Amino acid sequence: MGKPTGFLDYHRETGKVLPPKIRISNFHEFRIPLNKEKQKLQGARCMACGVPFCQSGAMIAGMASGCPLHNLIPETNDLVYTGNWKQAYNRLSKTHSFPEFTSRVCPALCEAACTCNLDGEPVATKENERAIIETAFEEGWVVPQKPNVRTGKTVAIVGSGPAGLAAAQQLNRRGHSVTVYERSDRFGGLLRYGIPNMKLEKCVIDRRIRLMEEEGVCFVPNVNIGVDVSAKELQEKYDRVILACGASNPRDIKVPGRDAKGIFFAVDFLKRVTKSLLDSNFEKVPYELIGGKHVLVIGGGDTGNDCVGTSIRLGAKSVKQLEMMPKLPMERLESNPWPQWPRVLKTDYGQEEAIAVFGSDPRIYQTTVTEFIPDKKGKVCKAKIVKLSGQKDEKTGRMMMVPVEGTEEVIPADLVLIAAGFLGCEKYVADAFGVAVNARNNVDTKPDCYDTSVQGVFAAGDMHRGQSLVVWAIREGREAAKVVDESLMGYTNL
Repeated sequence: MGKPTGFLDYHRETGKVLPPKIRISNFHEFRIPLNKEKQKLQGARCMACGVPFCQSGAMIAGMASGCPLHNLIPETNDLVYTGNWKQAYNRLSKTHSFPEFTSRVCPALCEAACTCNLDGEPVATKENERAIIETAFEEGWVVPQKPNVRTGKTVAIVGSGPAGLAAAQQLNRRGHSVTVYERSDRFGGLLRYGIPNMKLEKCVIDRRIRLMEEEGVCFVPNVNIGVDVSAKELQEKYDRVILACGASNPRDIKVPGRDAKGIFFAVDFLKRVTKSLLDSNFEKVPYELIGGKHVLVIGGGDTGNDCVGTSIRLGAKSVKQLEMMPKLPMERLESNPWPQWPRVLKTDYGQEEAIAVFGSDPRIYQTTVTEFIPDKKGKVCKAKIVKLSGQKDEKTGRMMMVPVEGTEEVIPADLVLIAAGFLGCEKYVADAFGVAVNARNNVDTKPDCYDTSVQGVFAAGDMHRGQSLVVWAIREGREAAKVVDESLMGYTNL
């Protein structure tokens, strides 16, 4: 620890953020990093704890506490403080495949578990991580890591999201010949089309894909395995197959009027917007999708927030966001102690922008939709909503959110975006390979394992774990690569 009193000497400082009314004029990233000298002082705030909860990745009360990748956080923070950027990059690379992704989109589980967070503000580990990887790219330290020897073994990976990319990177560096199949026209999966450009510039993904191609990974776009190419063909052609197709089966809202026009699943909408921007090299913004409409977003999670921010950029007349659960407290409750994940109210960028543009928080808590009302042309124009109340189910003992009589209300809704989560993997992929799925419709494996019920076929990421974070997908991809490598070679050094 280079600065024992750093957490006392320096206050937490993060990069500047462009004001909402300025950043909504485009789809570019709006966070401006600190300069190197200020970032070094943030590294000095790390206490180098004897027990670094920040890198534990432990499950506490059903929630992750600390980094699932077990990044060597106190060590990298100290290297940032001392200005040893190259060594910091080398240390971070021991455990992490893509710091450039998580340092932009991760909710920073590491910071929530930081000991400084117990009675103060946590170390800015997320921004330290971004400074490390971006410095490494600028200085030319991130170079293709080509294997010296090829093993002669072949692996097919279905899906190019964070899990598939992490598995591909590790297995290729081990010396196996890896081919990644993607059904979309561009690579990145959720990173590409599920996360808006203002959170993760797509050039950041392209930069990493180019590097992996130079390392020897083969990428094949526009091929839908199970439709364009059969599972049998893939299994016959490759020694091993990893399924990393994500949890892309969206949860629907089954209420009267659901068949009205103008109701979309959130990820489909976000993909359409991003694809339009990329296809036109950002010269064409698809204002026609939203311009002048009353937008209703159903779902209070990250995807719902992304829909709010995207709708505002496309000229929405108003945006409302329904959240079934109660509003979280501003500060931790005694029942939610550190180092548990803090269940406190978070106002994300999309909500900040709605407040700036429309004057109020778009979220309506403990509320759901009971009916979509179409106009004479069959297009949705209104939605009937109702307040909810938490009640314990006498049979199961579980808390249920039930409608409160007399609280019905009709609100304008010219376009509805359903961001209510996902129900596991898409059935056709699992059926094509004949792999077993569990009750949540995720590919079934033994606990902490990645091999499926079909020999030679493995699963990783959201398809295996269920809807989760990018950092968990990267961990799953890396762990699955170890298992596949061992099955091919009889041992693994990954």
